Amino acid sequence: MRDKYADKNAVITGGSSGIGFATAKLLVDGGARVVITGRSRTTLDAATERLGKNALAVRSDVASLPDLDALAARVRDELGTVEALFVNAGITTAMPFASTTEEMYDESFAINVKGAFFTVQKLAPLLSTGAGVVLTTSAANVMGMQDVSVYAAGKAALRSMARSFSRELLPRGIRVNAISPGPVDTGILENTMTKEAADRFKADRVAENPMQRFGTPEEIARAMAFLAFDATYTTGTEFVADGGITQL
Repeated sequence: MRDKYADKNAVITGGSSGIGFATAKLLVDGGARVVITGRSRTTLDAATERLGKNALAVRSDVASLPDLDALAARVRDELGTVEALFVNAGITTAMPFASTTEEMYDESFAINVKGAFFTVQKLAPLLSTGAGVVLTTSAANVMGMQDVSVYAAGKAALRSMARSFSRELLPRGIRVNAISPGPVDTGILENTMTKEAADRFKADRVAENPMQRFGTPEEIARAMAFLAFDATYTTGTEFVADGGITQL
């Protein structure tokens, strides 16, 4: 419905591509005003050109607290209050256990865990009564997968935060939930692996998935929007959208 999200304001970190962009498009198409963030000005500009006038792009690194302070100030000035916060920014990097360095570990946790925590902390004062917060976790947080132990641990931390934030923010009538995607073809693998490694990884994930396919960003976006706006009696949970890989 074109006006389903009319008069709604949303913030999506990591909103310039992949699942974040698909969510932004779904909301903008439904009449919402959306602030998206990312680290690449070029990617942000391309995203806002596609999204139109109801989208505003803010260059922001979630691992930087000064950036998050500036983001909160910009959101307050542009939107005032926020009905939905999608904590989606993150990195996915294959890290073989034996060759993972301290720098690789710290970068992953700085973005995927610390960044998520302080994104919620800094933007929580702007959330309206009845607002929904959605954290992007991953099917990896409950699976013992090869070469992603650091990433999986970070996503498991977000699952825990969904519960803790729910308790912290419930007195204000704010719900916090998590979305746990399985394999979704967003193009990110090609940016972090060689083509051959990405193709091999994709083939392995498709072969083991009960639905025998990757999900689409649009499928995850619809689930995220449901958690943020429609699941009004749900908080502290993790909604699994993974083709059945962790359930069957």
